[in-house]
Amino acid sequence: MKLTKQQLGIYLSILTIGTGVGIAANRYWNSTQSSNNATPVVPVSFKSNPIATTVNSPEKINFIAKAVEKVGPAVVRIDADRLTTSLPDSLADPWRHFFDKEPTKPKENYEHGTGSGFIISSDGRLLTNAHVVEGTDTVKVTLKDGQTHTGKVIGRDAVTDVAVVKIDAENLPTVTFGKSEDLVPGEWAIAIGNPFGLDNTVTVGIVSAIKRSSSEVGVPNKRVSFIQTDAAINPGNSGGPLLNAEGEVIGINTAIRADAQGLGFAIPIETAQRVAQQLIGKGKVDHPYLGIRMITLNAQIRDEIANSKDKDLKVITDKGVLIAEVIADSPAESAGLKMGDVIRKVGDQSVTTAAQVQERVEASNIDENLLIEVDRQGTIKVIPVKPTTFPESQ
Repeated sequence: MKLTKQQLGIYLSILTIGTGVGIAANRYWNSTQSSNNATPVVPVSFKSNPIATTVNSPEKINFIAKAVEKVGPAVVRIDADRLTTSLPDSLADPWRHFFDKEPTKPKENYEHGTGSGFIISSDGRLLTNAHVVEGTDTVKVTLKDGQTHTGKVIGRDAVTDVAVVKIDAENLPTVTFGKSEDLVPGEWAIAIGNPFGLDNTVTVGIVSAIKRSSSEVGVPNKRVSFIQTDAAINPGNSGGPLLNAEGEVIGINTAIRADAQGLGFAIPIETAQRVAQQLIGKGKVDHPYLGIRMITLNAQIRDEIANSKDKDLKVITDKGVLIAEVIADSPAESAGLKMGDVIRKVGDQSVTTAAQVQERVEASNIDENLLIEVDRQGTIKVIPVKPTTFPESQ
């Protein structure tokens, strides 16, 4: 017996609603057919989507997830409390000392900060940023599995913003180092850290640029050629690893500019490794120091100098690195370098930017002659300079 159009329409409408109502539809169908002495129809069974997979199935693991699985257990959270002092109330209120029987003292407060780090040796050595552990000798280190340890700050280097922390533990997971020297803008970049206290946060982007000078980034007191990335790096990410697509560490993330919207920066891992070796070996880092302030020349800067009121500074070229100032009592002054000299070579390598000069000086040896070739008003001079240890006052 055929269904009427009304019966068929009701059945199809009910069937589209879902499994639960579909059962009711079957009952309606059977009762209708029975009343008409027809053969019962087999109920429709509803099966789960065959495409659905579990979260940890191979189909769901892309290269980012693989990198995070590989490195994530070696990323830690670092909590630091540092003692700070504030002005006495008598200075804030100039009249208060007239009413106090005892002189006021500076107020001491504890400031809490959170950062990230990553394990570089199975016996508990960690890398992080120097500013994460600034002002304290011990920190609280929390592993991904929730275990907490007291970490001792082995050493920190403010010039490169790198620090090493040690915890008492064994058989810890460690990271694998990559090479930032081989990076090309456009490659994938993955950041792991604890931004704003949100532990084990993963962000992803690309390598936006390489070899950003410290002056370009806005931290001229640092000696780092930064990696730039658009992977989100926020307060709390500082000290965490920046990874390539293979899950290898290529840099240490550092949140150094509060106004950097969509921009992040990382310290190249080669720089961090070199600094860490010295911190582990002797607790400090000796940076070679010449005592000059430099400007990368171009046509615009040459014209600005020519039109300035400073008649003592004359530049006749628009290529090279101009020495804008020679620091008093510095190795550069002792060697005879002068303001207005244009650096053409450091050692046996030609240089065209201030960043290149900085890199060559950083790679030199303290108290050993470093040959500096300069153009002094059209005359080429080669001047040997003996770098000294970078003074803390600088």
